[in-house]
Amino acid sequence: MTRTVRCVVLKREAEGLDAAPHPGELGRRIYEEVSREGWQKWLERLTMIINENGLSTADPTGIPAIEQHMRGFLFGEGERGATPEGFQPPGSKK
Repeated sequence: MTRTVRCVVLKREAEGLDAAPHPGELGRRIYEEVSREGWQKWLERLTMIINENGLSTADPTGIPAIEQHMRGFLFGEGERGATPEGFQPPGSKK
């Protein structure tokens, strides 16, 4: 049977993740409150954040900034997580 969660990103019931996608307490919270589709939306945003800020998930010094964006995007906490002002997705018309 598929596990469902009340997704904080989608604001509705949706299929949950199979496992915590991040370590620690934050990962547990994501597992309990974010759906597969919500997590996919975060991964799309993460790509933009990495590119815009020159971050790397392989560099431990960038992880705190990525986690701040993650908390902002997924849970609305802090000032990070919103799309940068004036951002245009690739291929969009200006």
